[in-house]
Amino acid sequence: MSDILMIVTAATSLTMKDGTEHPTGFWAEELVTAHRDLVAAGHAVTFATPGGVAPTVDPGSLDPSQTGGEERAREFADHLASIAGELSSPVAIADVEASRYAAVVLPGGHGPMADLASDAATGRVLVAANDAGAVIAPFCHGPAALLSANLADGSFAFAGRRLTVFTDEEERTGGTGENTPWFVESRLRERGAVIESAAPWSDHVVVDGNLITGQNPQSSASVARRVVEALAQRA
Repeated sequence: MSDILMIVTAATSLTMKDGTEHPTGFWAEELVTAHRDLVAAGHAVTFATPGGVAPTVDPGSLDPSQTGGEERAREFADHLASIAGELSSPVAIADVEASRYAAVVLPGGHGPMADLASDAATGRVLVAANDAGAVIAPFCHGPAALLSANLADGSFAFAGRRLTVFTDEEERTGGTGENTPWFVESRLRERGAVIESAAPWSDHVVVDGNLITGQNPQSSASVARRVVEALAQRA
């Protein structure tokens, strides 16, 4: 069994390009799938958020039109209810000792764009985890958090690394569209990440050493499986 840190956004809204506030939070399918599959594999998951604030589920992620039907919406809601106690009292990221964890998993939703992308504590944990060779697994909008990982000289800790992320095309056609304040794929490219994308909405995972990334919600289970496999190889 390994100890896994799941860093979750605490944001409840994202300021859009036109200045309006878009309700957000974590994406239910991503957090639920990763948590369920990692725990089922025998691992212990600790939630952490900026300031230890209880995270909020993106309301849209429990809408049956977004989940693929009423049954899946209920499945996600039921799982969230079953871990409500853990979600209500997460660890503050600033208090995290990265060396305790074999893996850091970061589900998405638009929330990471609002807080994790610029959170110094998140950046510190990611740099320490990467230096230690721990598994780092952000997916969908979760890779926005990687942008906080700067080295002492100000350079991007993940420059030159291969990864995938919710694409600009997916954002424009099925996300928040042209009103998106900035595009995660483009920003990561600008910082020097090597983005490898598949067709929009396809299950796509990229593994580059200890870095495991998924493109979208459809990739959630595949990311969790790759994390489980990576930890098993280290056991």
